Amino acid sequence: MRSEYVGAGGAQAPLLRVSLADGTLVAAPDLPPQEMLASLQVTSDVLGTGWFGADAAAVALGKTVAIIGDGAVGLCAVIAARHIGAERVIVMSRHAPRQKLAREFGATDIVTERGDEGVARIKDLTDGLGAHSVVEAVGSQEAMMQAMRSTRPGGYVGFAGVSHGVQLPGQELFYAEVHLHGGPAPVRRFLPELIDLVWTADQPRQGLRPDVAVGPGGRGLPRDGRAPCDQDAIAAVNAITDKTARSRSSTLLSGGC
Repeated sequence: MRSEYVGAGGAQAPLLRVSLADGTLVAAPDLPPQEMLASLQVTSDVLGTGWFGADAAAVALGKTVAIIGDGAVGLCAVIAARHIGAERVIVMSRHAPRQKLAREFGATDIVTERGDEGVARIKDLTDGLGAHSVVEAVGSQEAMMQAMRSTRPGGYVGFAGVSHGVQLPGQELFYAEVHLHGGPAPVRRFLPELIDLVWTADQPRQGLRPDVAVGPGGRGLPRDGRAPCDQDAIAAVNAITDKTARSRSSTLLSGGC
């Protein structure tokens, strides 16, 4: 059986042909109302990724969680942490609109410092110990080191950010005595639960309107769930699509706005 990784080939496109896609499809309980579509859309993307970050970090009832990164994945990790039952959720953020969203989603503390100062601030908030669980949702060297150093001995780091040039110092990792777990998010595993959460939600304050995490102040997706109509971007995608279709048997389809 032929398999092919499609993430870099345009999986964020409006339309994508995927062979054997029925293996990852999850049915909604019924035809969803229009106002629910945007939230359902992100269950298979940033919400599932943030959820995996929280799961990989072993977030648990009554524990303290720190989240490195205030983008869509980081904000969705806040939703996950609060739903799982974390008592304290510390978000590292320097952007006022995202801080507001983090608070609405259930963050209890905001840390604006970075690097050693950021680590020291998290230690101050946790009686000098560090968080039980830390979600790294950025993927940079600084973010990973900050995550490791903000975790208490025996704690867990869940990394959901795509790593870019991250190198772990072996000796520091050895003596840190923290668990590291992460990688590409197995979103299919969480989809039934996430769809049910969105379907049954009646209060956005519960963090069950994840579409706002990628809207204004998040990553840029309008709240109606439609991609912005940037004709230059569409032309670029179409050009890539044509080239891909000629050189590969898998066909990427680009839809209009």
